[in-house]
Amino acid sequence: MQSRSSASRATGRPRSAAADAAILEATRAALVELGWSKLTLGDVATRAGVAKTTLYRRWAGKNELVVDAVAELFDELELPDSGSLAADIEGVVLQFAAILDRPEAKSGLMAVVAESTHDGALRARIRASIVDRQKRLVLEGRAHAQARGELPPEEDPGTAARAVDLIFDVVAGAVLHRTLVSAEPVTEDWACRLAQILLQGLPETTPPPPG
Repeated sequence: MQSRSSASRATGRPRSAAADAAILEATRAALVELGWSKLTLGDVATRAGVAKTTLYRRWAGKNELVVDAVAELFDELELPDSGSLAADIEGVVLQFAAILDRPEAKSGLMAVVAESTHDGALRARIRASIVDRQKRLVLEGRAHAQARGELPPEEDPGTAARAVDLIFDVVAGAVLHRTLVSAEPVTEDWACRLAQILLQGLPETTPPPPG
């Protein structure tokens, strides 16, 4: 026999994709105008033209809402398939930096990362919604490079997965530090040098002569 709660869920009002899109867009607009600290669910609901209860049915609170709003921005990233792995890396790095330069991404991401230092569930949401989703770029880039003969195929799935994790951490970490911590621009030259280090390692230096 079906329980009342499960029956209610089955016959309840379906979630509206249009409402979700309007809410996430309104959240990004509020981040631009107000910043994370002044953003409220009430303001987002008003901007999106929905009831405040609609937001609470979908998101537990402001942090979760901001994570999903920012995650959509990173979904805009595309692998350029420029003909070489180095050029592909440079293209993704420049796209990533351009997104991080947007005020809604900058303020939203910095805020939820700070909040996640004492919230394990929020850390898991950031990892699932942003980090794990964007590892697709590494997978695509490696597949293209292997098809071009730039990289050998990897038969061990565990080794391949660890490589994907490390590559993503190195590239994303470098760009995040450059843009959000050092507050320096990510230029084409910087992206080129990062790709060279990633693919070739640090250049050898000649030690100074003794004495």
